[in-house]
Amino acid sequence: MIAAAAICPSPPLLARELTGQAEVLPELRAACAAAVVSLAAAAPDVIVVVGPDEDTATWDPGGRLDLTAYAPAYVRGATVALPLSLGLGARLLDEAGYTGPRALHGIAALAAPGYCLRIGRQVARSAPRVALLAMGDGSARRSVSAPGHLDERAAPFDAAVERAVRDADLAAIAALDPDLAADLMAVGRPAWQVLAGALTPAAPADAPAAAVPPPARLRTEILYNDAPFGVTYLVATLIPSG
Repeated sequence: MIAAAAICPSPPLLARELTGQAEVLPELRAACAAAVVSLAAAAPDVIVVVGPDEDTATWDPGGRLDLTAYAPAYVRGATVALPLSLGLGARLLDEAGYTGPRALHGIAALAAPGYCLRIGRQVARSAPRVALLAMGDGSARRSVSAPGHLDERAAPFDAAVERAVRDADLAAIAALDPDLAADLMAVGRPAWQVLAGALTPAAPADAPAAAVPPPARLRTEILYNDAPFGVTYLVATLIPSG
């Protein structure tokens, strides 16, 4: 079952080596650190990191982020180079001092919502107490200087995601349109839907609707929500009560 869950973005700037001495978005860094601390505080049997990837795959839990793709002069130190989202998630666990078991799951960027929900349910069943860290950015089209330039649909999309997370509206997260998310370069969409699946009980195929337990009551907190550089970064925790 899910003991705790969190959402963090995955911009390269979270790696301090890439920003030098400059304090870039310290509030974002602090929010991500606090979110991961809340996961470790739930005393999980394992922390599972999910994030967008080229293909759906399980990665070596000993892998780390390879910074040479972002800073060619940086000497590669990881024997297994992880995709950005998982590498940053692993780094956040390291920085929080978490040394327990971890699992790293990449989710294909174009994975269908139903598939993401099923992956989430599998994650929830993977250990008696699972903490889940969903990595990925919101839209990257919030301003004319954004990576995807300005799209007027971006702000309403991000507001709807933030509202769904704040209200623990798992159905709204599960219903996010993958085509719209792709248009808006909201790469976190598949990871968010894995999270929704993990927090929503699944019904056996032959079970009547009345026999399906309701989702656990969630205590949610938005730790950061802003769009610097035209890219939306959302940090939140979702902790099942009781």
